[in-house]
Amino acid sequence: MTLKLDACIAQHQGDRSEQQDRLALVAHTRTSGAALAIVADGMGGHTGGALAAEQVVHTVCGNFQRWGPNEDPHAMLKESFMEAHEMIKTTRFINEKDPHSTGVALMLQPGGRHCIWAHCGDSRLYAFRGLHLRVRTIDHSYVEHLVQTGKITADEAETHPNRNILLTSLGGAETPKLDFGGVDDIHPGDSFLLCSDGLWGYFDDEELGALVTTGTAREVLNTLIRLVRARGENKGDNISIALLKFG
Repeated sequence: MTLKLDACIAQHQGDRSEQQDRLALVAHTRTSGAALAIVADGMGGHTGGALAAEQVVHTVCGNFQRWGPNEDPHAMLKESFMEAHEMIKTTRFINEKDPHSTGVALMLQPGGRHCIWAHCGDSRLYAFRGLHLRVRTIDHSYVEHLVQTGKITADEAETHPNRNILLTSLGGAETPKLDFGGVDDIHPGDSFLLCSDGLWGYFDDEELGALVTTGTAREVLNTLIRLVRARGENKGDNISIALLKFG
């Protein structure tokens, strides 16, 4: 059985002076059924963060298009993230800014039943089966480290004063930490949501799972942005979302 893919991306600047997120959703130009979704959240002052996020998206998308079905997709994603990391570090010396970026990328394999992902920082990927969460990426953040080591609860993390401190990023001084995952059995009703922290900070996992089932990918993203804007109370961050729904 062939799965039907309904996919969409969306952004909102929120209440920030600049949109420093970047994202993309692309099909492979030579390999039928292969596709890539990516979200990057840039940081580093005016224009610096936007340039860093742009470098991540540009590098990963470019390497994806050069990838062939006989090559290792895991290696491609790892090499792409590390290449973007080095390129961002180079720009620091050129323009005297301090740019860095998060990144999360999902690569759909030919045939539509398998996917892998990579992430660095606190941009997230959620994998849902229906409205139930199968897995989500674990943030590379100070607060998430406290949760994972049992020092604070997930509820306490939501209001922790240091919740935005990252332990690793692309373009930072140290070699970035990359985590990988994947699904080998994509079924009808499965959804994959990639987003920056400007979105996920306003929802728990259960609410997101319920919302992704409420309509088409475009309708879901419109609903998510509307809810974030209402809950942000004029203090909202940049929002970037990619949603892939399988039917």
